Amino acid sequence: MKLREISGDAITEAVRKLCETAAFELPSDVETCLKECAARERNEIARDFFAQYLENAGIARRERLPICQDTGFAVFFVELGNEVCITGSLLDEAINRGVALGYPENYLRSSIVNDPLFARKNTGNNTPAVIHVSLVKGDQMKIILAPKGGGSENMSAIKMLTPSAGRQGIVDFVVETLKKAGGNPCPPTIVGVGIGGNFEKVAFLAKKALLRPVGSVNPDPDYAALEAELLTKINALNIGSQGLGGDITSLAVHIEHHPCHIASLPVAVNLNCHAARHAEVIL
Repeated sequence: MKLREISGDAITEAVRKLCETAAFELPSDVETCLKECAARERNEIARDFFAQYLENAGIARRERLPICQDTGFAVFFVELGNEVCITGSLLDEAINRGVALGYPENYLRSSIVNDPLFARKNTGNNTPAVIHVSLVKGDQMKIILAPKGGGSENMSAIKMLTPSAGRQGIVDFVVETLKKAGGNPCPPTIVGVGIGGNFEKVAFLAKKALLRPVGSVNPDPDYAALEAELLTKINALNIGSQGLGGDITSLAVHIEHHPCHIASLPVAVNLNCHAARHAEVIL
């Protein structure tokens, strides 16, 4: 089998462009959902917010300005084909070079500090990125950039339930997490829920769930029903846009699940604000 070569320089250039696209262009699925929710919202203040969200997205796209001043931690999901050979540099080096170019040249805020506790000195170019790599069949590479702001990320939660907690235990935990979050994650939110795996896997699942098209239905009917129940109960909290009340606290709930240990029932919640930014490229 002959491997297809993709140069580190090509990856760097693709990532550089993704930084701009993700920061300036709200994905069409998110924008469509905002329009649909605006039509359903009965709270006048919340309706005004929806109008501002959509106006802001239009300005950002036309004027090439960030949708949000918090341009986020650069989080990458890479699907690497088993017939691909990366030449010239390591994958993480190529991606981080792209971030180091894309953030400063587009005047995107650098939000990363080099040490989490002591020095906390800004790295100046939003590196290093967080990179998740999965191996797939084929001779292509898909790179997804999903910038993650601090406000919504700080409201994430994980809990190692026992199997006896069951479905109700998961519902109670997810809804309580959104209740505690209140207006902090800039609602209306998109709620990513991970169920199963182990401690680190379930957190990854919750974040990966945010990549699904907003409002898409889980292919498993049991999990689709759970998504619908959670969304109904979260919106019944009446937290609303920016925490000031309204019918719509969350735009969608997306669940990803994975097999787990017989003694465990892990669950994690990762929130995204209404500006659910992501962009992708296939090399």
